[in-house]
Amino acid sequence: MQTKVIDNKQYVFCDWRRKFVRLTPEEWVRQQFLHRLVEELNYPAARIGVEVPLTDKRADAIVYRPDLTPFILLEFKADTVPLTQTVLDQIVVYNRQLHVPYLVLHNGHQTIIARVYESSLDYLDALPPYLCE
Repeated sequence: MQTKVIDNKQYVFCDWRRKFVRLTPEEWVRQQFLHRLVEELNYPAARIGVEVPLTDKRADAIVYRPDLTPFILLEFKADTVPLTQTVLDQIVVYNRQLHVPYLVLHNGHQTIIARVYESSLDYLDALPPYLCE
């Protein structure tokens, strides 16, 4: 990842937004995870949206299918923020608009992956392969 300092503040180049953004602890976690999706798990970079607008919020990232329907909703937290029920509730609320089949929470230390069913979540040990359904 390419970084630079502007006015004594660290920035990282976000390949998905095609610009330098402030390198906050949450942004570091996001960039590391998204690069892992692409480089290690062969998710196509062109099918990942970052800071995707929702009705009144923004999704940290969404992985899209080839037909551009949402496949995975991702929520990132700084490595000092625990993944609690409140964080899980946040991504579930976001998903009411998107109806994705998979949710991912990640804070750099812990990852929670869930398959969404009509009224329940099934927790998984690994991310699905791209377009595995």
